[in-house]
Amino acid sequence: MLDRLVAKAHENIVLADGTVPNPDRNAPDALTGKVDTVLGILAWGGTAAGVAGVLITGAMMAISMRRGEGSEHMGRLGMVLGGCVLVATAGPVVTFVFG
Repeated sequence: MLDRLVAKAHENIVLADGTVPNPDRNAPDALTGKVDTVLGILAWGGTAAGVAGVLITGAMMAISMRRGEGSEHMGRLGMVLGGCVLVATAGPVVTFVFG
């Protein structure tokens, strides 16, 4: 039933000049430069946040050990390092999927 509806819809679609549009995939240079700048700032911010997270987690581990308290900082460190991996691999993953 659905196949017939889709086929019927395609039969009724007629473009004004009878052609299928084929848009250009290249973005304007002005837009590309601005997007690259924003992505660069975001990548820098993600890297800075990862470094800060590792430093803060390390400091918390040292303070807890100094006091003799047991803690679950290794789980927190794992989460921070996982976030660092995501930030570092975001570009290559998107390029692989959409490139």
